[in-house]
Amino acid sequence: MRILVAEDDAVSRRLLESLLLKWGHRVVLTASGNEAWEILTGEHPPSFVILDWMMPGMDGSDICKRLRLRPNASPTYVILVTARNRKEDIVAGLEAGADDYVVKPFDREELRARVQVGQRVLRLQETLAQRVRELETALTQVTHLQGLLPICSYCKKIRDDKNYWQQVDVYVSQHSGAQFSHGICPDCYRKVRAQLG
Repeated sequence: MRILVAEDDAVSRRLLESLLLKWGHRVVLTASGNEAWEILTGEHPPSFVILDWMMPGMDGSDICKRLRLRPNASPTYVILVTARNRKEDIVAGLEAGADDYVVKPFDREELRARVQVGQRVLRLQETLAQRVRELETALTQVTHLQGLLPICSYCKKIRDDKNYWQQVDVYVSQHSGAQFSHGICPDCYRKVRAQLG
């Protein structure tokens, strides 16, 4: 997985890079919030981000808030890493839009487990998004008539798949979202009037 690490402290940044590479991830590094935001709003942004809270320019909390306000953006999993360890800080970080929160100095195995959780969440989101796309496609196909419709050349009734003949309006209403109002066209009006004398 490609992971963006935004951390202004060089030692912490290198440590995170080393661990993530060891765990089999590709890493994109940045030292400021502004650079991180440019990457996240550019082409093909990483879907996983590890952000330091306190950075020059835009901080991690601001990035979280902005990410969550973007309409139709692809899901991004965010772990906020910070030395702030008070309960109020953790709540504020999660309310800003972080998915998880790790306090420095972090335990390597705990971080590894939290990264794995993030991967699972992103996989589930992608699976769900794929299912939604499939359902939307199926729904589109259901509400549109498709294929060959057997129609009587005399009375214009349509035969359904149970060999039952129905008026066109009834058949179309049952197989689409269409509704009908009935009237009489000028040609039919003249014919009916002539028959009635």
